[in-house]
Amino acid sequence: MAFGVAVGSCRRSGRTRGFLLLVSLSAFISAGRAASPSSPQEEEDSGMENIVTEKRAEESHRQDSADLLIFILLLTLTILTIWLFKHRRFRFLHETGLAMIYGLIVGVILRYGIHVPRDVSTASMSCFVNASPATLLVNVSGKFYEYTLKGEISANEVNDVQDNEMLRKVTFDPEVFFNILLPPIIFHAGYSLKRRHFFRNMGSILAYAFMGTVVSCFVIGLLMYGCVMLMKQVDQLGGDFFFTDCLFYGAIVSATDPVTVLAIFHELQVDADLYALLFGESVLNDAVAVVLSSSIVAYQPQGDNSHTFEAMALLKSFGMFLGVFSGSFSLGVATGVVTALVTKFTKLRDFQLLETALFFLMSWSTFLLAEACGFTGVVAVLFCGITQAHYTYNNLSPESQDRTKQLFELLNFLAENFIFSYMGLTLFTFQNHVFNPMFIVGAFLAVFLGRAANIYPLSFLLNLGRRYKIRSNFQHMMMFAGLRGAMTFALSIRDTATYARQMMFSTNLLVVFFTVWVCGGGTTQMLSCQRIRVGVDTDQDNSMSVTDGSERRSTKQESVWLFRIWYTFDHNYLKPILTHSGPPLTTTLPPCCGPLARFLTSPQAFENECQLKDDDSDLILTDGDINLTYGDVTVSTDATGAHTSSGRGFVGAGAADELDRELAYGDHELVMRGTRLVLPMDDSEPPFTDSHPHLRM
Repeated sequence: MAFGVAVGSCRRSGRTRGFLLLVSLSAFISAGRAASPSSPQEEEDSGMENIVTEKRAEESHRQDSADLLIFILLLTLTILTIWLFKHRRFRFLHETGLAMIYGLIVGVILRYGIHVPRDVSTASMSCFVNASPATLLVNVSGKFYEYTLKGEISANEVNDVQDNEMLRKVTFDPEVFFNILLPPIIFHAGYSLKRRHFFRNMGSILAYAFMGTVVSCFVIGLLMYGCVMLMKQVDQLGGDFFFTDCLFYGAIVSATDPVTVLAIFHELQVDADLYALLFGESVLNDAVAVVLSSSIVAYQPQGDNSHTFEAMALLKSFGMFLGVFSGSFSLGVATGVVTALVTKFTKLRDFQLLETALFFLMSWSTFLLAEACGFTGVVAVLFCGITQAHYTYNNLSPESQDRTKQLFELLNFLAENFIFSYMGLTLFTFQNHVFNPMFIVGAFLAVFLGRAANIYPLSFLLNLGRRYKIRSNFQHMMMFAGLRGAMTFALSIRDTATYARQMMFSTNLLVVFFTVWVCGGGTTQMLSCQRIRVGVDTDQDNSMSVTDGSERRSTKQESVWLFRIWYTFDHNYLKPILTHSGPPLTTTLPPCCGPLARFLTSPQAFENECQLKDDDSDLILTDGDINLTYGDVTVSTDATGAHTSSGRGFVGAGAADELDRELAYGDHELVMRGTRLVLPMDDSEPPFTDSHPHLRM
C-alpha cells in the first residue's frame, strides 16, 4: 500500500519522484536484511566455503591441464620414435601400434602407480529411488546444491572415489571422437583420394564396401549369437545380450582401417591395384558400417518385445539405411558444391587466409550439419571431401591449395595417433570393462570368418566379369589386411551404458590391438609368403601392360568406358559451372541458353579456352591432366577422350591407344605421409627410356 502511494505521489512532481524511489529501495534493502539475519559465525562459514570452492576449482583446472599434457607428451614421444623407426627403416611396427604401446604404459602408471589421497569431505548417504537421476538437488543446511551423474561405482570401489575421479578425468566424452577427431580423418581420406586406380576398380571396391560389409556384419552377428547362447547355457553371461546386439557388434567390428598395411604398401611400392582395392574399401567401408549400425539400432518391432523378428520392422530398417546413406551423400555433395560456387563467384582468392578459413569451416560443418539433421556425418564429410577436391580445389589460390592439403594432412596425422594412444590408455583407465574369455575367443573367430566371407566369395564373383583378375595371392593379402582401428573404437565407445555394450567395447579393444600389432607387423612377411612383387614402378608396370593388346583393351574398358558418360558430362557442364576450368559453357550449352551460359562462365574459362587443363593434378588426376611427348609432338587428352596435338590439333587414328597410355601414366606419384594419402608432384623421377613415351611434368 505504501509502495502504491509512493508511485502515485511521484507522478505529481519530478523532484519528489527521485526522493521517494530512493526511500522505497532503502526500505526493500532493509526488509531483505531483516528477513535473513546472519550471525558473524555464519558469515565466517560462508567465507570459508567460498575459499574451499575456489581452491577446488583451481585444483580441477590444474588436473585438466595435466591430463591434456599427458596426451601431448604421448604424441611428442610417438613422433620422435617414428622418426627413429623411419631413420632405421624398421617396418615391423607402425606408428599407430607404437602410439598404442605408449598409451598402454601411461594407462598402467595412472591405474596402479598414482593414488590420490581420499578427500575427508566425501560423504556417503543412502536414499531409495527407482532410477538414477541425471541431476540431483541436495539440501544441505537450507542451501541447495546441484550434482550431476558421473556413472555407476561398484561396491568395492566406494573407498576409492578419488582414484576413480582421476581416471575419469582422462576418459573423454565419446562425442569428442565423433565431433572433433573423426571429421578430419574422414575428410582427408576423401580429399586425398586418387582417382585413376580407384575408378579402375570402382565396381570391385563398391562390392567389397557395400555387399562385403553387410555379409561380414551378418556372419559375425550370427556367429556371436551362437556364442552368446552357449555362454548362457554354461552360465557365463552376466546380463542381457540380444540378437540385435550381436548384429550391432557385427556392424561396428566390420569397419576396417588398414593404415599400417597401406603405409607399408607404399613404402615397398606394392601393386597399385592391390593398394587401390584396400584403400577404397576402407574409405567406403567405414561409411557403410556407421549407417548399418544406426539402422540396426533403429530396428523396433511392434509390441512389448522389441527383440523379436518382424518383417515390417526389418523393411523399415532397410529403408532407413538407404535413406540415411543417400541423404548424407546428398548433403556432403551439396556442401561441396556450395563451397565451390562461393569460391568461384567471390574474390576470396585475393585474401588467402579468409579463403582457407572458409574452406576449413565449410568442410567441418558438413559433419555437424549431417549429425544435427539426423544423417550420418561420416558419409557426408567423406563425399564432401571428394567434391571439394574435384571442384573447390580448382578455385583456390595456389597458397590456399597448399594450406588446405597441409592442414588436413596434419589434422589427420594428429587425430589418428591421438585416438590410437587413447586406445592404449583406455584399456586401464576405463571404469566398466567386461572381459569374458568365451566372448573374446568367439569374437576373434567370428571376425576372421566374417572377413573371409567378405573377400573370397565376392572375389570369385567379381572375377567372372573382370578382365584384370584379382589373383589369389591378392585375395589372401586383402584377407590378412583387414585391420580394425579408429572407426571400430569410436563406434564402440559411443555407447557403453549396458552390459552388452561394455563387453563389446572391451573385446573390440583387444581385436584392434591384435590386428594392428600382429597383422600390421606381419605385413612384410605376408607379402613375401604370398610372393607379391614389391618395388614395382607403377609407371613402368602400366606402360608394359598397355603395350600388350589384351591388357590395353582391359585398361580401356575398365578405366574409361564405364565412366565415359560421366567424364563427358562433368567436363562439359559441371566443371565450367563450379570452377574456372573446362570449356566455356557458351560452347557446350545450346544457343538458347546463351545468357545463362555467359553468366555462369568465369572470365578465366574464356582466357584458358586454348588449354583446358585443371589445376588439381597433384591431388586429383583427371583425364586432361596428362601431357605426353612423342618426339616433337605433344599430345594431351580431355575427359571426352579427344586429344590435342600442340595445343589445338586432334589426333585421329591412335586416339584410343594413346588414351590408354595416358591413363596408365595417370598416377605418376603416390606419396604416403603419416597414415593417409597426399599426392604432391615429384620432379625427381628419372625419365623413361625404351620405346615408351616420356612423361613430361
